[in-house]
Amino acid sequence: MRTALASLALVFGLSFSLSAAPVKTGFGEVDISPDIGMERPGGYGKGYHQAFHDPCKARAVVFDDGEKPVALVGLDALIVVKQHVEKVRKRVAEKTDIAPEAIMIGASHSHSSGPTGMVQQGDLDHADELVRDLAYDQSSSADPIYVERMIDGITRAIIHAWETRSDLSVGFGRGEEDGISFNRRWRMKNGLTFTHPRYGNPDAIETAGPIDPEVGVIAAWDENGDMIGCVVNFACHATASPRGISANWPWAMEKVIRGTFGDDVVVVFLNGNSGDVTQVDNASPYQRVGGRPDAMRVGGTVGAEVVKVILGMNPTGWTREATLDFRQKNLQIPRRKPSPERLATCREIVKEKPTEAKALNDWIWAKEIVILDALIQKEPIRSVEVQTIQIGPAVFISNPAEYFCEFGLQQKEGSKFPFTWPVSLANDCVGYVPTSEALGPNGGGYETRLTSYSNLVPEAGDQIRDTGIALANDMKPDAITEPAPTAKFSAGWRYGDVPPELD
Repeated sequence: MRTALASLALVFGLSFSLSAAPVKTGFGEVDISPDIGMERPGGYGKGYHQAFHDPCKARAVVFDDGEKPVALVGLDALIVVKQHVEKVRKRVAEKTDIAPEAIMIGASHSHSSGPTGMVQQGDLDHADELVRDLAYDQSSSADPIYVERMIDGITRAIIHAWETRSDLSVGFGRGEEDGISFNRRWRMKNGLTFTHPRYGNPDAIETAGPIDPEVGVIAAWDENGDMIGCVVNFACHATASPRGISANWPWAMEKVIRGTFGDDVVVVFLNGNSGDVTQVDNASPYQRVGGRPDAMRVGGTVGAEVVKVILGMNPTGWTREATLDFRQKNLQIPRRKPSPERLATCREIVKEKPTEAKALNDWIWAKEIVILDALIQKEPIRSVEVQTIQIGPAVFISNPAEYFCEFGLQQKEGSKFPFTWPVSLANDCVGYVPTSEALGPNGGGYETRLTSYSNLVPEAGDQIRDTGIALANDMKPDAITEPAPTAKFSAGWRYGDVPPELD
């Protein structure tokens, strides 16, 4: 039977799928915490974990209609790269019926997680001794032992979700939380755009980009009405770091959700387009409190909104049927290249390690240019995967970047799906991908720096955006399942239809 929404779709010429099939759903999670002493990722130099706060995990959900099963993975990691994803996809395909191109793996971008980057072992083996030293010994690097732990953990989480899939009821919803994420880029009086100008800066005029307040949720319940797991999509940097190894603020989000629905609930978090969005409010007049309190503030607030969304899902609107589908396309996008003059200057700078803080800053960015030049010699054009996965009325659109928030809003506007949820840093990592405006005459800021991590041409963001929209719109969304209507009126509540009684 068509829902009312599907009927309206026919009236207004919208295209909805009316052939949803029964779906089995399963969840799995595996601890992938790094060891004390392993590298702490997220910077341009080396740092090491000295304490433990909470576990990092790989969390997976599988949806299976018997024809096109799909898997979504939320990963407590700074980044995941293509070669890691390819190994997972291959191993999962050998053990399940899930096609490699039907698996989406999104890193949360936790700055307090395990050593998955920035430099990958082997990437600079072709370069000279100076470059190899800069890359492997002076930069944040992936740890092969940890990487294998992560790959194994992701694989086991997906396989567990596959093996435990069952007839769960699924609900879809969205909420809004606009008080804990902020665009960190500001337009300045000098005509440029700066990142984190800080409160009280007299030259700061206004924020230079939007946030995305939408909290997207898919929840799944068993036959007893107990929630088994959920998928959450929200856009905010995971840089509210508790002291030590941690999933970052998604830890507190999970804590709140599990506090309501049970300690065994699996929370698959997929970060939205948060390349220019963090939890830091540059307009706040109050001293910033970081660490655990900050993680609790951000994650607890998002978690509370997730709980509200889930509790607002009328059980008569839950469904066990959904259309599953997926698309994938690899774009070939050139890197930006440093000028020969700049490269020569940078090579001179990095020949000696600096002894002063100011010189260290110059040395770091020079190091990045030298490493970038070596990467360009090996791979001048990056292969950039864009993927879409459909679950009923929802579509997840991937990008392998710290992608600017504005692109996600544009994808939502261009998609015909009732629920469109971008997933950043998914299936690979190509660094920051700003808007062409941010890389133009009035742009600037941290995200636009040319580094070994972030270096695609200005047109990259538009190409990724348009490809994601096209892949999404090549699929037909299900109509949203509406809750059962109330019974036809027959009579009011007999206890309540009386006049006031005063004596």
